[in-house]
Amino acid sequence: MSLETMSPNPVWDADSYPDAVGTIERLSEELEITVWGADWCGDCRAVLPDFAAALDAAEVPNERIEVHAVERADDGTKTGPGVEEHGIERIPTIVIERNGIEAARFVETEPEPAIVFLAEQLDAPQTPT
Repeated sequence: MSLETMSPNPVWDADSYPDAVGTIERLSEELEITVWGADWCGDCRAVLPDFAAALDAAEVPNERIEVHAVERADDGTKTGPGVEEHGIERIPTIVIERNGIEAARFVETEPEPAIVFLAEQLDAPQTPT
C-alpha cells in the first residue's frame, strides 16, 4: 500500500465492531476496495488507519485493496489515478465494488466509522434496476 495513513492502527478494537467486520469478511471474495487519500490530509490520518485495521481484522486479501495517493492542485482540486473517473473531490474516499459494480462509498467524514458506514451500505437490500 502506498500511503502511510493506510498502516493499520494497532490499538483499533475489532471486537467493538463485530457486525461491520463480519460483513466485510463474509463478502471479501466479492469485493474490490479502492481508497483515495493522502498522508498530508488530516481527515485521511483520522479515518484510514482504523479502516486499514478493520480490513486486516476482516482478513481482506491485499490483492482486493487498491490504494491511490492523491495530490492537491493549487486550486484545491484533487489529482491522481482514477480521480476523474470516480468523481473524487474529497478525501479520503473509499469505494467498494461488489462483482464489478459500485456498492458502497465513504467520502471524507461521516458520523460513524468508515467500516460501519460501508458495511451498512453493503448489507442494505439492493433494489433491482
